Amino acid sequence: MINGEKVLDHPIRWAMVGGGRGSQIGYIHRSAALRDNSFQLVAGAFDIDPERGRDFGVGLGVAAGRCYPDYKTLFEEEAKRPDGIEAVSIATPNGTHYEICKAALEAGLHVVCEKPLCFWTGQAEELVALADAKGLVVGVTYGYAGHQMIEQGRQMIAHGDLGEIRLVNMQFAHGAYNTALEATNPAAKWRMDPKFAGPSFVLGDVGTHPLFLAEAMMPDFSIKNLMCTRKAFVEGRQLEDNAFVIMNLANGAQATSWSCAMNCGSMHGQKIRVIGSKASIEWWDERPNQLRYEVEGEPARVLERGAAYLYPAALAEDRIGGGHPEGLFEAWSNLYLRFARAMEAANKGQAPGFWYPDIHAAANGVKWVEKCVQSSDQGAVWLDY
Repeated sequence: MINGEKVLDHPIRWAMVGGGRGSQIGYIHRSAALRDNSFQLVAGAFDIDPERGRDFGVGLGVAAGRCYPDYKTLFEEEAKRPDGIEAVSIATPNGTHYEICKAALEAGLHVVCEKPLCFWTGQAEELVALADAKGLVVGVTYGYAGHQMIEQGRQMIAHGDLGEIRLVNMQFAHGAYNTALEATNPAAKWRMDPKFAGPSFVLGDVGTHPLFLAEAMMPDFSIKNLMCTRKAFVEGRQLEDNAFVIMNLANGAQATSWSCAMNCGSMHGQKIRVIGSKASIEWWDERPNQLRYEVEGEPARVLERGAAYLYPAALAEDRIGGGHPEGLFEAWSNLYLRFARAMEAANKGQAPGFWYPDIHAAANGVKWVEKCVQSSDQGAVWLDY
């Protein structure tokens, strides 16, 4: 159980690029990073408007002189300080991630980046090579993977509770963009613009989340080939608001993915179901403290977070005893604690010894979106992965 005792030699001196006032995800980054005394927010370039960013940073308790007008100035000035930053989180629109991440790595900084890491596989491979060469950590915020029941699923699969894995069904299908919300909401508008969002909307925005959950639960999840069809149902959109993907896996299993932003009435709709030769499990992010476990010929059962019958690894990141619900902020905190521990290990030249959504997972998400777009644009053809 996580109880607040320090696990690092010192809190990592940390900055943010983006995540300013009005940001959709800035607060959860800060809440997660600061919760366990693993990071200390000392600097930032919080807004494209320097004055607004400085005002916001001061409101967070950051010294005015360390609230910078842009990320380049942030990295340059902090490098001159004996107490300069050691890590940075990137919480900006998709189209800026590659250049900021590359600059951070070149400056010798560890990185936590919103997904997607970049738009194209070539860019991702460049960032992987750069991070590996410098021994730096790049974590990606697949935040749902921090829920403890994902670890329970991973342990059940590893211990053979499901038998041989045959099928994996993934979906993230909500209804928030059923109408042209982007016409009146500036925060939504960039998600539909290829210049800022990249080659995809829902595949990259929501589809990669359950994809990583599958990878977290099944470390041997390896795609052999895939086929994708996608469509924009809301008139005027340049990018898809619905997509279906079918995948054949290297181990003989099959997987499907449904990514959607116009599933009327669905609040979130992210689920992953793993079907084996003996049993199945299903996790739904709207009920994240539970995992359905269904054995053929037996009554269905619901496993609860924090219960003594879970595998020990699924209890390690509990923050309060069973019966009390934990949510997305706790899941993100679990991942940020893993990021911090991985960064400290890297500083000592050591491997972390645990899994987290790292740069290789981020690069695979980029590749998956790219392959899906290629398949769809060629008429929903099968492509080797």
